[in-house]
Amino acid sequence: MTNARERAARVREVRRRLVRDGPPRTRDREGDFETVAVPERHGDQLRDLLIAEDVETVVEIGLAYAGSALAIGEALATVDRPDPRHVVIDPFQESEFANAGWDLLCSAGLGTIATLVAAPSSLALPRLLTEGFVADAAFVDGSHRFHEVFVDLYFLRKVVRPGGLVVIDDDWWPSVHTAARYYEKNLGWTVIPDAFAGETVGVGPKGDDGGRCRAYRLPDAAFEPSFEDFRAF
Repeated sequence: MTNARERAARVREVRRRLVRDGPPRTRDREGDFETVAVPERHGDQLRDLLIAEDVETVVEIGLAYAGSALAIGEALATVDRPDPRHVVIDPFQESEFANAGWDLLCSAGLGTIATLVAAPSSLALPRLLTEGFVADAAFVDGSHRFHEVFVDLYFLRKVVRPGGLVVIDDDWWPSVHTAARYYEKNLGWTVIPDAFAGETVGVGPKGDDGGRCRAYRLPDAAFEPSFEDFRAF
């Protein structure tokens, strides 16, 4: 039987090949993989963060070319908990990406723990909540429209366990950052400042250097604030 070290090594090799050679197929957009995929260093930092948390269950919004998904899979393989589970939500994986990301996950041996949900996150997340699904952590890289990010975070607050993690990609987009700020200012989410430390990776939407990924820790206990205590964000 393949042990945890061998499983993690297999995932790591697929990650390295993806960085070196790119995905097996891409959309007809110049530089699409480099723009969409989480940079390798951020993938390593995401993996290390999840390993430190000893995660068993992760939910991810947005698969695309599987850069972040493979990092999450490597973390789950390394931790080697009894019942690892990785739920990936992406309604466009087949239509936009020709299943490139999903095929990479399966080639890394992660098809046994990963589930692809081909539905909008606004429908998939409440369904998971109704089913009693609980995650240790979430990675968010779906729609970047403010109202849709806000809805994703609303449901993830209920799906991710108290004290768990929510990691957000493309925090340098004002729409994404502003949505997250509500939860930071009003619902006790705290930034993990050193989760993605080091030099900035890439350039933000306005051509400025910026932090791409940001990690939040949820409060240890769920609570509902009074509407009278609203803090502008």
